[in-house]
Amino acid sequence: MSRKHFFSSPEGMVVHMLTSLTTRNKHMALDATNRVVYNTAHPPNQVTVISGGGSGHEPAWSGFVGDGMLSAAVCGDIFASPSTKQIMAGIRNVPSDEGIILCITNYTGDMLHFGLAREKGQALGYKVDVVCMAEDASLGRAKSGKVGRRGLAGNLLVIKLIGAASQKGWAFERCRQIGELGNSQLVTIGTSLDHCHVPGREAFEQVPEDACVLGMGIHNEPGLRTITPMPPVEDTVKEMLKYLLDPNDSDRAFVKFDPRDNVVMLINNFGGLSGLELEALTNVTLEQLKSEWNIVPTRIYAGILETSLNGQGFSITLGNMTGMAHSMNVSVDEVIELLDAPTNAPAWPKNNYIPVNVSNEMEDRRQKANAPAASSDDTNKGPSTPPSLIPALQKACTAGLEAEPKITQYDLQMGDGDCGEAVAGVCKAILVNIEDPSAVQKPLLELLESIAENVEDVGGSLGAILSILVTAFTNALHTLTIKSSKPLDIATVSEAAALALENLKNYTSAREGDRTVMDVLIPFIRSLGETKDLEKAVKVAEESAQRTSEMKAKFGRATYVGDDGGDRSKIPDPGAYAAGMWLAGLLAGFRG
Repeated sequence: MSRKHFFSSPEGMVVHMLTSLTTRNKHMALDATNRVVYNTAHPPNQVTVISGGGSGHEPAWSGFVGDGMLSAAVCGDIFASPSTKQIMAGIRNVPSDEGIILCITNYTGDMLHFGLAREKGQALGYKVDVVCMAEDASLGRAKSGKVGRRGLAGNLLVIKLIGAASQKGWAFERCRQIGELGNSQLVTIGTSLDHCHVPGREAFEQVPEDACVLGMGIHNEPGLRTITPMPPVEDTVKEMLKYLLDPNDSDRAFVKFDPRDNVVMLINNFGGLSGLELEALTNVTLEQLKSEWNIVPTRIYAGILETSLNGQGFSITLGNMTGMAHSMNVSVDEVIELLDAPTNAPAWPKNNYIPVNVSNEMEDRRQKANAPAASSDDTNKGPSTPPSLIPALQKACTAGLEAEPKITQYDLQMGDGDCGEAVAGVCKAILVNIEDPSAVQKPLLELLESIAENVEDVGGSLGAILSILVTAFTNALHTLTIKSSKPLDIATVSEAAALALENLKNYTSAREGDRTVMDVLIPFIRSLGETKDLEKAVKVAEESAQRTSEMKAKFGRATYVGDDGGDRSKIPDPGAYAAGMWLAGLLAGFRG
């Protein structure tokens, strides 16, 4: 795998890419600040369909914005989920009278950020719901554990079906049902010759020359197993199809297929295979399906659809359209008609170029939706910002920045190395915020709201968790100090923290022992509530962070590290370590 790139750093690449895409496709517009691509012709009387995720998977998802597919796509940093603020911008750019469906792949950061956007959208009066797309069959039920199946390229079939149904005027609930059925009627498995490489980052471990990884994901996480020596391509495809189709594999028989069923197939290039090799792989797969399983797909899609940057791999997706039709109580022909419906989304195979009618009504709605919201005066009625808080925050953020190399090192051993960048981004944003001389003069609630926005701007799982926690803490402190007239003391702060933690638990099922940042947050907040002593609580946090080195991951990409992870299993969780270091810095700052 080549580690050479024309761009020495990923900075600015995403906006360059999106600007090029929207310049070349006249039905698209770009909200560059929030990295949202939206369809200017999508009318408000149709269900809005929004998807997105980390960049690096191009053309997913911005390339699938168009009539009969996505109304908007929200793009995060490379392999990091977009922030809640970005997703809310996506919602505001394509509001709908019929409802908004957020289609997301099953990764922790995406689930948290899109979940928070759903909550915020509903609070603002939008009819909005989430469809979680997860169809990976390689790891099976036992291996996936609490995390559930990964979302791979099969999500594009779901998006095509929902988008076409929306354009045909299907009601919100029927469109949403298609998305829910995607998990029960689709299966995907990937295989790769090597890991991809992110511009500007250290090289990830390499797959041996005479080997391939079965069950490879699209974020550099380890797959199911490494096969060496390299088998003939027919044997590789044969094994992949067995994982998808074998009815006797109780761990992986997610979808029942019958030769009489109407089956569609999607072959996805991870980005690093030649067109020649991908087409050859597609044909070998078709031959194996017919000879071994007596299945002849009625629709075949192949190409660069959802990549892993320059990953040298491919995935096979099979979908049972007969099963989907029966569940929807419609004919198979009606389901296939949705797949065949024309779309001007540039990345969908066999795209047709059709005239674009810009929706003036939607433009009016968009401007109203993006108008600044009226701010509440309640934040000015709350307690003043304690003078000691600013130097404490400065010390905490400095500690976080100093720990970034170690955090990145730990994360590179378990995933793609973006945790250190996320921590540094949060710390830098907060430092810029509180460097303003007027920061200490702001009411506490106003300052906390601005810090919550700093955290919200950073994508990834850690950013989502911290954003929800800070937002919930600010809301709880608002209620306790203003509505309940409690004093701003350690008891009130600990009570607000406990309430915020309970709110956060609604969005993640991670708990102590799961090897996540929650292994620090839960005991820290519990100790703070019991002792009302910050020093004791921080000591508990530091000890808890170190104990994660003894735990097996049950959430995030580290979940997919095999039991033979070696030294990778003897390091603390990067997010937990970062939280411990930040809290230690906060305590040092309060001490002066």
